[in-house]
Amino acid sequence: MIKLFFIFALMVLPSSILGQSIFGKTVGDPVPPQVEKMYKKGLEYLVKNQQPNGTWGSDYYSREPGVVGLAILALLAHGEDPNYGPYASTIKKSIDYVLKQQNSSTGMIGSSMYNHGFATLALAEVYGAVTDPKVGIALEKAVKLLLSSQARNPYNSWRYSPSGRDADTTAAGACMVALFAARNAGVGVPQDALNKGMDYYKRCQSSDGGFGYTSPGGSNTPRTAIGTLVYALGKRKTSKVWKGALGYLKKKGYDSDHYYYYYVYYAPQALFQSDIEEWKKWNKINIKALASRQSPNGAWSGSHGIVFSTSSALLSLALNYRFLPIYER
Repeated sequence: MIKLFFIFALMVLPSSILGQSIFGKTVGDPVPPQVEKMYKKGLEYLVKNQQPNGTWGSDYYSREPGVVGLAILALLAHGEDPNYGPYASTIKKSIDYVLKQQNSSTGMIGSSMYNHGFATLALAEVYGAVTDPKVGIALEKAVKLLLSSQARNPYNSWRYSPSGRDADTTAAGACMVALFAARNAGVGVPQDALNKGMDYYKRCQSSDGGFGYTSPGGSNTPRTAIGTLVYALGKRKTSKVWKGALGYLKKKGYDSDHYYYYYVYYAPQALFQSDIEEWKKWNKINIKALASRQSPNGAWSGSHGIVFSTSSALLSLALNYRFLPIYER
């Protein structure tokens, strides 16, 4: 199915505008000058410090294909073209690295479902914007692994390994968003699989509206942002689950109680997809907070490495641009 979609896209769209049609800006408010300045500094850090193999290599996380995938997304989210312009080489090298990390037999990318989910998301957002059929083939294999892993899982969800017999809401989030993005790109993703993935979050929701890690209880803001986004992307914005989760986020406000850069990656997406006015309020606070944390070299630092933190921070600001298909409402 994906191969036919790819061929059809090439037939109906000239190659010179494939990227433009994907990354054409949607309606929205003008981008604040401060955001553009911060974003450009962050991108320049990524470009200057990229290794020849497409990774960053400054720490363990910066060589993980999921983190490399997030860096690709950060570049694309600014409207950068993978075929032309000053960042094309940076994007292509990282795409090539992600493709090389895929197991040709199983379709698995990296050593965990976190890696696989984020890398699959990157491939889905890249698909159709680069004239490389290997991207479509890799994306199809990656989605098949996600679906087969979920089908084998007793909870209809995901854990660290594709053969895992348990599940958690964070690994599930990376996998679910990847499936939504792949479906948007034209890959066949059964609605039943998405429904089952959302039902897993329902069973993990606490009485306060937030989500626990593997069961109800122990709610925190990052996991609740993930669940809120999953339900919003799944068009379940009238459900009690979504209403409770959004209420939890509004009550907690900006400050994350765990994993700061993980939270600022998911929270703006969740709010943007759920309540645009709430996102506007959050966005103003987020811009100031990230400005105070950005290093003079343009990077952000955190517990999961500079590239993860920098990419997450940039993607947290990327809703101001709205170039990526997954960021459309």
